[in-house]
Amino acid sequence: MKPEATEISVQLSGGKNLKIETGKLAKQAHGSAVVRIGDNVVLATATANPEPREGIDFFPLTVDYREYTYAGGRIPGGFIKREGRPSEREILTSRQIDRPVRPLFAEGFKCETQVIAFVLSADTENDPDVAGINAASAALTLSDIPFLGPIGAVRVGLVDGKFVANPTYPEMRDGLLNIMVVGTKDGIVMIESGAKEVKEETVVDAIEFAHTEIKKICAAIEELRAKVGKPKRQVTPPEFDQSYYDTLKKKVGARLTDALDTQKHPKLESYSLVKEIKKELAAELEKEIAAGIASGSPSGSSQKGSSVLPQAPEKAYEAAKKKLDHYYEALRERIFRDQVIEQKRRPDARAFDQIRDIWIEVGVLPRTHGSAVFTRGETQALVTTTLGTSDDMQRLEVFEGEAKKRFMLHYNFPPFSVGEVAFLRGAGRREIGHGALAERAVSAVLPTEEKWPYAMRVVSDILESNGSSSMATVCGASLALMDAGVPLKAPVAGVAMGLVKEGEKYAILTDIAGAEDHYGDMDFKVAGTRDGITALQMDIKVAGITAQIMREALAQAQRGRMFILDKMNEAISTEREKVSAFAPRFYTLQIPVDKIRDLIGPGGKMIRSIIDQTGVKIDVEDSGKVNVASNDEASAAKALQIIGDLTATAEVGKTYLGTVSRLADFGAFVEIIPGTDGLLHISEVAEHRIKDIRDELKEGDQVLVKVLAVEGNRIRLSRKAILKEQRAKMGGGEAPAAEEQDGQGAAQASQAPTPVTIEGGGDFDDEFPDEPNFNRDGVPHAAPTLGGGGSDRPDRGGDRGGDRGGRGGSGGGGGGRRRRGRGGPGRGGPGGGHGGHGGRR
Repeated sequence: MKPEATEISVQLSGGKNLKIETGKLAKQAHGSAVVRIGDNVVLATATANPEPREGIDFFPLTVDYREYTYAGGRIPGGFIKREGRPSEREILTSRQIDRPVRPLFAEGFKCETQVIAFVLSADTENDPDVAGINAASAALTLSDIPFLGPIGAVRVGLVDGKFVANPTYPEMRDGLLNIMVVGTKDGIVMIESGAKEVKEETVVDAIEFAHTEIKKICAAIEELRAKVGKPKRQVTPPEFDQSYYDTLKKKVGARLTDALDTQKHPKLESYSLVKEIKKELAAELEKEIAAGIASGSPSGSSQKGSSVLPQAPEKAYEAAKKKLDHYYEALRERIFRDQVIEQKRRPDARAFDQIRDIWIEVGVLPRTHGSAVFTRGETQALVTTTLGTSDDMQRLEVFEGEAKKRFMLHYNFPPFSVGEVAFLRGAGRREIGHGALAERAVSAVLPTEEKWPYAMRVVSDILESNGSSSMATVCGASLALMDAGVPLKAPVAGVAMGLVKEGEKYAILTDIAGAEDHYGDMDFKVAGTRDGITALQMDIKVAGITAQIMREALAQAQRGRMFILDKMNEAISTEREKVSAFAPRFYTLQIPVDKIRDLIGPGGKMIRSIIDQTGVKIDVEDSGKVNVASNDEASAAKALQIIGDLTATAEVGKTYLGTVSRLADFGAFVEIIPGTDGLLHISEVAEHRIKDIRDELKEGDQVLVKVLAVEGNRIRLSRKAILKEQRAKMGGGEAPAAEEQDGQGAAQASQAPTPVTIEGGGDFDDEFPDEPNFNRDGVPHAAPTLGGGGSDRPDRGGDRGGDRGGRGGSGGGGGGRRRRGRGGPGRGGPGGGHGGHGGRR
């Protein structure tokens, strides 16, 4: 029997609808929900083991978000044709679900818990990650898992000066702000944002706008829970042994406070002292347990009157050690918080808005295209930039189809950066998340591809870490890019902010170190230029963070960012004038679109030939834009010459040095560009009359010609026009008469009729309708077969049917052989008779 689904809809600002459904799919999960936004459909499930996991001091939560290609109507690429390891986008969305829900489970709940979100349908307008977060919240809220939600998620865009709830992909690309806000009905718990230099006040307004929409989503999920939600598991919170804590504080409180003073003791020394105190306590505990067992005290305790059953020494020690660890950590946290709130003192004695010492060096590596070392306190990042061509761009499979990514930022966190030993493996979720945040911060100031055609990869290797390594990566990336010659719109700097809140008292901390991040109530990272914010990330662990607190934190972060930008400006204030000698150079030219196929050649044969000859990289766009990249200027010049020759087009009025490729009675065909011939009519060869083209030119001759006209694929050339220009420049008079050139006498010349002269650029005389007209007719591929004739010009022979007869000299020439029809009688030359009739068929 088909189950009935229970659903509820939420109307968001702008008329967008969010629908939540449960009861039809994945019913064996402890909680499941389907959320639909547009044509995006996401199924989320929540499941938890019945028994708690023993021996751990953390909450074992796993979140997985997957985007199946079938959701967008596509089949995965590659040979395997199925989804593989999670993509970077899937990992980042998994983190966006994990971060807001993790603090909202009941204290003491230690059962293995898993949240899975599948994208079942995806359109090309809306991002499904918003639906994934809301679906996970609904699934947890409807389940028996002790989740203290619900939460709601809304993405806010700033389009044409107005806030838009859950903007479409085009609106996100065109808008100035793209901020994901997640919260409960009472407050915000997570923010993830990218922006194009947006002011701090605008960001706060966007957060408040989002919270209004979040309240609607939370109310809808609570209404759904009231209808079909399961009763929650009962979790007994751990009791706090105040007497044990007080004894521990009295015993080592002063020593531990001194050990945690990082102004007096550097980080590693401080950690060593803290461990030493704990080690001493553990040794004393072991002696007490051994003494208690020897005296017969139950459970190894020296306390009299204990009713606890005796335990084995090992188990007794493990239980006591676990308790010591818990309260020792609680004491460390309490010391930190009391110092900040009550004594107004940070562990390293800095002022709340003070940034640690900074030193910067750029151009530190000889062969990289750009490099920088950014050090702030005990956090150090070595950042490099590598420039590449379009072949180096990352190819992505997304719901909209295939895409390319020209800027990549990768963050590495080796174990030695915190003095630890661990296996080096691939990038984890933390590394991917930190890299994505820094990438988002810097992307806002990158030049356009038209201005800067390079692909760019930035790698940040954290060499030391004591807080805010992601923001050190942002600063180092900006420096390394400028060192590589990348024309950024403006330098970008980042700073991590913290918050400690006890009741109504709170302290906002600038440039937080490791302990301040670990024990604080908020981790607030802000990156941007002097003009505004480019990236923002916030995780809040407590309720009650007001808009006023956010405004104060953003204003304090702005002051810190200005200080860091000043330090960066002292190291390098603008991009290098030239890129590294080891980086590829880009040369760009535009070719006609119809010439792309000539450049590529059949099956890519031509373009591969150019690459093999020159060793360059060539990228051809559909618009006809050609990018040539090479480390060697001579190779690039050679490739550009070949491409130019292959794709050049004749320009009217331009002079070319061409090669005679073929002769015909009416003129010569001259190759002015490789693969491109033009017609040099016999009347355009010289300023005097020419009897036979072969008297002036022969195949293989090189001749200067000017383009008179380009009509479709036909090109008219002139040599006469060049001769006239040369004579005019030299101050010469009129051209000599043709008869004088031929050595004829004046008397004979006076008897001759005035010759028909075709000036450069004129059309052919219509007196001879069958004369091949290059403007109107196609050019024959072979010269016509001529009949016998006199010594005068053969192309003024008898009238033709197919081929024509030659013209007579003193008398008429014989008719030429015709290919179809009857040939007409040949026309006589000056003073001569008529030529013969056309020959046989």
